[in-house]
Amino acid sequence: MTWIDWYNSLAKPAWTPAPQTIGTIWQIIYPIILVSFGAVLLQWMRGKIPGMVALPFAINLVANLLFTTIQFRMRNLPLAALDILIVWGTIIWCVVAIWPHLKWVALAQIPYFVWVSIATWLQLWITTHNWGK
Repeated sequence: MTWIDWYNSLAKPAWTPAPQTIGTIWQIIYPIILVSFGAVLLQWMRGKIPGMVALPFAINLVANLLFTTIQFRMRNLPLAALDILIVWGTIIWCVVAIWPHLKWVALAQIPYFVWVSIATWLQLWITTHNWGK
């Protein structure tokens, strides 16, 4: 079964965005992540921010990139739910950590946080309604 056939077979709430909509939103969010996370990396490499400020960005990026593999290749809904909770929580950590140093980076995380909040709620719903599938 292809990943899309598997995904379509899952119980989902009525408000679930279409896969194309989800893809479009990520195409908007990923450039924001690239620019803002790149700025954090650059400032860390220049010694202008401590490693503990850059750490949540690194954790977030790894967790974000792992989600697709966990959800659609491994098809492990509980692990995907845990992963997206890590993504969601580290966005908050990112904002708190970077605020004193680069306020624009903190503010740039707002659309990312809003979208991941929706995606987290969706993932938790799907996980609880498809446990073991």
